[in-house]
Amino acid sequence: MKRIIVTGDDFGLAIPVNEAISRAHSEGILTTASLMVGADGARDAVARARNLPSLRVGLHLVLVEGKPVLPPAEVPDLVNAQGEFSTRLVRAGFNYFFKPGIRRQLEAEIRAQFEAFSNTGLALDHANAHNHMHLHPTILQLMLSVGGEYGLSAVRVPYEPPLSSWRATGRSLAGKVAEWMFLSPWLSLMKRRLRRARLRFNDFIFGMADSGAMTAGVVLKFLAHLPEGVTEMYFHPATRRCPEIDRNMPEYRHEEEFKALTDKSVLEALEAAGALRIAFSDLGE
Repeated sequence: MKRIIVTGDDFGLAIPVNEAISRAHSEGILTTASLMVGADGARDAVARARNLPSLRVGLHLVLVEGKPVLPPAEVPDLVNAQGEFSTRLVRAGFNYFFKPGIRRQLEAEIRAQFEAFSNTGLALDHANAHNHMHLHPTILQLMLSVGGEYGLSAVRVPYEPPLSSWRATGRSLAGKVAEWMFLSPWLSLMKRRLRRARLRFNDFIFGMADSGAMTAGVVLKFLAHLPEGVTEMYFHPATRRCPEIDRNMPEYRHEEEFKALTDKSVLEALEAAGALRIAFSDLGE
């Protein structure tokens, strides 16, 4: 059986993102959203989600490229002089692994974000991390241990099969294989930990290699090569440009991704593929 989870990331980042995600659910194929609880548009996103009870919402844990939920003074090793998380992902990963005392601050911030999500009253569909930082073993362990206290039952596994991705796009097979080889040990560790914790997860993902460029044409090709099992396809939609988008994602084609999610031909291709649209919380059924 083919099952597909269609996710909108960065829910709460800004009003244009929230508009796109809510409309992509009510008018298109989107089934889930990942909420940034500390972002400026989080309150608006929660209000929209409450008016769309069929939209499942998870936590998009932010530990890079954003602001902490806790006061910066409580997490000084996680933030810069402006009180913001690092935009240098590799450096942040090394700091999280090697810097003394940082684990306590990470745990406190992760707990604060789960607590903030819990306070929304929304059911927790899943959790993942901005820029897939939950591949980091320290962050994953803390996310699972803290998340278990808040009813976490499903986690995104960012495994994009290189051959399927290449067949769909025809681009950069060598690059896709190299990325898979680099991530493979971390993905194996992640899956072992998720199974040990008895958490559910997707088999495959599409949207990593083409992040920010999931246009209707690309999505149609992915749907034509959809594998058996559970596939998550994720997007970064928005109805228009805004400063929050342009700051860290100036090259992303947010508006085109929104159009793809509401494109009639995409819906028809999804139906033709025989794929059942679900959310993470449906995986136990």
